[in-house]
Amino acid sequence: MSFAKVYSAEHVLLNASIITIEVDLSRGLHLFSIVGLPDKGVAESKDRVSAAIKNSGFVSPKSKNQKVVVSLAPADIKKEGPVFDLAIALAYLLAAEDIAFDPKEKLFLGELSLDGKLRKIKGVLPQVIEAKKKGFKEVFLPRENSEEAALICDIDIFGADTLLEVIHHVNIKKLPNTGKEIPILISPTPQTIVRSKERTYQTNICDIRGQETAKRGLEIAAAGGHNIALYGPPGTGKTMLAKAFHGLLPALSFQEVLEVTSIHSIAGTLKEGLVTEPPLRAPHHGATHAAMVGGGSSPRPGEITLAHYGVLFLDELPEFDRRVIDSLRQPLEDRTINVSRSRASAYFPANFILIATMNPCPCGNLGLKQRECSCSVRELHQYSKKISGPIIDRIDMWIEVPFIEYTKLVGDTNESETTEDIRERVVRTRAIQKDRFAKLQMNILFNSEIPAKNIIETIAIEKAAEELLVSSAATLELSARSYHRVLKLARTIADLDQQEKIKGKHILEALQYRPKRNGSDSQ
Repeated sequence: MSFAKVYSAEHVLLNASIITIEVDLSRGLHLFSIVGLPDKGVAESKDRVSAAIKNSGFVSPKSKNQKVVVSLAPADIKKEGPVFDLAIALAYLLAAEDIAFDPKEKLFLGELSLDGKLRKIKGVLPQVIEAKKKGFKEVFLPRENSEEAALICDIDIFGADTLLEVIHHVNIKKLPNTGKEIPILISPTPQTIVRSKERTYQTNICDIRGQETAKRGLEIAAAGGHNIALYGPPGTGKTMLAKAFHGLLPALSFQEVLEVTSIHSIAGTLKEGLVTEPPLRAPHHGATHAAMVGGGSSPRPGEITLAHYGVLFLDELPEFDRRVIDSLRQPLEDRTINVSRSRASAYFPANFILIATMNPCPCGNLGLKQRECSCSVRELHQYSKKISGPIIDRIDMWIEVPFIEYTKLVGDTNESETTEDIRERVVRTRAIQKDRFAKLQMNILFNSEIPAKNIIETIAIEKAAEELLVSSAATLELSARSYHRVLKLARTIADLDQQEKIKGKHILEALQYRPKRNGSDSQ
């Protein structure tokens, strides 16, 4: 036999494609060629594979006078990274008749070290999902990736430490005595059960003294998926409040775990086996536009997508580049982001809650009686222009975080509500929304996502409350978008209050979270 074919997979954006690995051997001067649009990482696999085969007790392809051609099909998909090493090694040994097995319904993923060990790879979860769709029954991959892959049911996941382990498991041909210990057969990895871990917090909300209005705003934002901005002078607790916000969010559902884990697996940010809690992304204000939205010749997820189903925390929002801030327009409105490059374009999910903090001016003292502002008129103008009207309009809640009295900084905090107390109400309110949207057959999660065309049928409001909203909107000169956002925010407040219809008090509370001066300024 001088030809063999096995199967692997390549992630394409946030999905995956099955890749057929074909190996043809022929006589002649030694040549090891890989074709099929490989990048540098794939092209270098010939050296890793040759060394791994030799150090696993077989004859290296470089020791024979033969031409080895490896084809990665389909050829129009760019192949990236070392994920094909295991499949290429097995296909070569199968073509050289050093081993024998039936490659049908088997998928092989993994990078090989020079001594034949399997190393962890990126993007496993979408590859296993695609393998199941295409009818594969078994997936072989590095043991470090097995927990992630075993999230998918009805497909056998085999985690291995070495190339030799995989060979001994699939091979049906008697192997020569290599002097190495014969590995035992690999057992399928038990299906991974998603269990919420015990939550740990950098900041428990009961540790923050005062700022009750801000705490109330965080609860509403967490319950309804609303974007929120905290503004005020330095040292008043804006960053502490923002960090405490993450603890108010419930654990992810199983479907959300699959989606978020897939994104982080492809991006290479998966530190543990699974992502079971809402992600928290807090990029530095020096982050580039590409880092935020995603980029590269083949688009990769950026911070906006990595925050999917979680929190995007932008501390000192006006310090970010204007282009970065304006890039939030599409995801804040559509919950997706379109990344276009010369070679490709992609839509990435971006359903996150934005929490932003900002000072009133660069020095932070504008409007304070205790301190004098040192900023020039030009600096104040440039600072205020950083955040455009459309961005202000897309943030549902603007909450001032003022100085608090020193007497409130001491004393017992046992009477303060904890993060767990507030999260219980958030969970209850989200359940109310879930039931409502299920009855209306709407595929959304939060009140903040209700499309404008569905507002009338979705949001029940008392007549007096509706008249109050209309008159207030006219007085405040709210845009159509702001009008709908106030209505959706009031719906969340009513749900927290366990009221079927929005009342006047809910409208009044929602209105107080709008920017104090319409159009150009948030303070």
